[in-house]
Amino acid sequence: MNGVWVRATAATTAAVLLVTTGGGDASAVPGEDPADYGVIGGFGLGDPYFPHAGNGGYDVQHYDVDLTYSGRKGGEVDAAVTVNARAAQSLSAFSLDFRGPAISSVTVEGRPARHERDGQELMIIPPRMIPAGQTFTAVVRYAGRPGPMPDGPLGTYGWIPTRDGAVVLSQPDGAPTWLPVNDHPSDKATYSFRITVPKGLRAVANGRPGRVVRRGGRTTYEWAEDSPMASYLATVAIGRFRMRRGRAGRIPVITAVDPKFRGSAERVHRTTIKAVRWAEKMFGRYPFATAGAVVDDPQLDYALETQERPVYAGFVPSEEFIVHELAHQWFGNSVSVRNWRDIWLNEGFATYAEWLWRERGERGGRHRGTAEQVFRRYYRMPGDSSVFRPPPGVPGRKDMFGFSVYTRGAMCLHALRRRVGDRAFFAILREWARTHRDGSATTPEFVRLSERISGRDLDGLFRAWLYGKGKPRRW
Repeated sequence: MNGVWVRATAATTAAVLLVTTGGGDASAVPGEDPADYGVIGGFGLGDPYFPHAGNGGYDVQHYDVDLTYSGRKGGEVDAAVTVNARAAQSLSAFSLDFRGPAISSVTVEGRPARHERDGQELMIIPPRMIPAGQTFTAVVRYAGRPGPMPDGPLGTYGWIPTRDGAVVLSQPDGAPTWLPVNDHPSDKATYSFRITVPKGLRAVANGRPGRVVRRGGRTTYEWAEDSPMASYLATVAIGRFRMRRGRAGRIPVITAVDPKFRGSAERVHRTTIKAVRWAEKMFGRYPFATAGAVVDDPQLDYALETQERPVYAGFVPSEEFIVHELAHQWFGNSVSVRNWRDIWLNEGFATYAEWLWRERGERGGRHRGTAEQVFRRYYRMPGDSSVFRPPPGVPGRKDMFGFSVYTRGAMCLHALRRRVGDRAFFAILREWARTHRDGSATTPEFVRLSERISGRDLDGLFRAWLYGKGKPRRW
């Protein structure tokens, strides 16, 4: 990780040192005087689409989120976020990603720490150098009104106020609207939540439910995500939800539905149970402690595969929609992308799960269409259509959720299935989920795994389907 030059202000002069392993170069900022700069290590993890996201100087182990929602008009919150991390190098300063409300205080190892904000960067200067390899704790307190993050082609996401509360949908970089965080999918961590709301509201988050404490007209809900989770998958949903609880085999299923959609609550819950059982047969053991869904009221008309409990924002999902978001629990959540350019590893896989559901689901079969039939129907589309453009392996930032990433990505998997046969293909999917469980991975790793299991040279196939312009003709 190379150093990044950052202008030294009165608060950081003489306190900011070179803390990267790769060093820095004054020429990185043409036309500026190097004497005006200190060096902060690892601003940004080098993601091709979000170069400023994350920090390479440390690895977060756990986030503890203690958040109180006032319930007053405007949705004010008061929060304390504790970040437990391990220093990857000696740190005289480090940054978190944060775009949220005004900060009340920052401490490191229990002592006050100086801090500054510049765009999404919250720079923290601890009172003492943190040695490489040492674990440390930082606590960031803030108060105010978090809000959404509108981003043109990527839509609106982050902390979203709702009619009776709020809901968090953070893909790809919306977590900093409410959470001081190392905001990159390659730095996964466990989470605990304590969400306090006024009487009459409920709070739902990722993972296992814990204690519910009622005191003085307020209720505190505790949740714990014990499996490593990418920051964009963390969610909090606050509202007057109707709750459903059940099981998919050994897996508890918890579904929260806004009263607006209460007539569909049981169907969403039962379909989720059915889809979890089916997906375990396809992809292997379910990777998390619980499953479920949140159906809330903001009129965003999209869903997000928030870990263990996908959120459907403003609509009641169909069977295929539920299957798609649950497939992400294996492909995207348990196995996360190491950089956002490889987003097809999430969306292509989840879309192909929909095709498999039509083919092999409880009501699947010829009357619903096989994956081969779906593939052929899309392949008949013109080469300049959105099915094929842009190539899903390099979609570019503005098209990272474009139709081709989903559809041509799924077609790539079906082309692989055609080439290697069903036995090898489903072995590849299960081994991918097993090998990289709780971690992150890349497209080259998937290609190598596919070649190892199938015993075939597949470079041409993946090049044609992921990186070639227009409709693939030969592969």
